Amino acid sequence: MPEPADTMEDMARRVRSALASGDPADFAELLDDDVRWGAPGARVPSCRSRADVLAWYERGRAAGTRGEVIAVEVLGDRLLVELVVRGTEEARQRGGAALRWQILTVAGGRVVDIVGFDDRAEALAFPAASGA
Repeated sequence: MPEPADTMEDMARRVRSALASGDPADFAELLDDDVRWGAPGARVPSCRSRADVLAWYERGRAAGTRGEVIAVEVLGDRLLVELVVRGTEEARQRGGAALRWQILTVAGGRVVDIVGFDDRAEALAFPAASGA
């Protein structure tokens, strides 16, 4: 059952605030215990739990990676998060920053699936039935 529009707008605000804080713990309460995170079409997601996602963020922070939320857009029961990422090898190769997009699927008021993209059009075209 899709999330109500007002719930999704609230979720978009909460995700933006949590990611903007830079503290992975702020994102924790928004994640389902069994959240999945990976590349589009990955047979096995990189992360398969809230603990995995938070550990991934912590490793990135420790390595100097930083993300700035540019926009969060509601797409039905999903959120499109646009980020500028700094501190990665690819960002350095692109002059210091790289754009990234994530599709976050929401169910029961929690993020249950996260898929990362290098291209906005690919993110928007990603099928809603992503296995979440």
